[in-house]
Amino acid sequence: MGQIKVEKNVGGIEGLCVITPTVHGDERGYFMETYNEKDMKEAGLDIHFVQDNQSMSTKGVLRGLHFQKHFPQCKLVRAVRGSVFDVAVDLRGSSKTYGKWYGVELTADNKKQFLIPEGFAHGFLVLSDVAEFCYKVNDFWHPNDEGGMAWNDPDIGIAWPLLTGAYQGSASAEGYTVDDVPLILSDKDQKWLGIKETFKF
Repeated sequence: MGQIKVEKNVGGIEGLCVITPTVHGDERGYFMETYNEKDMKEAGLDIHFVQDNQSMSTKGVLRGLHFQKHFPQCKLVRAVRGSVFDVAVDLRGSSKTYGKWYGVELTADNKKQFLIPEGFAHGFLVLSDVAEFCYKVNDFWHPNDEGGMAWNDPDIGIAWPLLTGAYQGSASAEGYTVDDVPLILSDKDQKWLGIKETFKF
């Protein structure tokens, strides 16, 4: 294989992959390929990405858990500055791991990337003072297509690192801290419901 190492089906969840690029470094700095379509295809990952996105967030910001209702996206995510704990939750109704989550720390230093297929909810928590987060998607944004779930749903049970506080029966950030920094969520992310209320099969 070329310039990447791929861990497939991480956490026992089919389709989730952690990708580590080869970094060429010396006293001047380093060089790496952040994406190579040929290497991805050789690894069995034939995905056509159409857009790159980037965001900046401060420590204690939690974004998610988000998903697309009718136009699901595959995402390839990484941190280019700082550190985030990135999480995917399996929402595929026919999956043996429905409702199961997996998280990985993505940092500017470890340069790992997290591949999240269609059919997952996604979110991340910023662990460093500042983090810049980049991701590729295989479909464009569609208005009014975003859905979400409570980041602290006990039925999912995500173990967010550095987070302290007790579940109060809602997705509110009140009473939670990240390494003594108050947890910060958007108003929308504090109103999502749990997985059982969001999906009724």
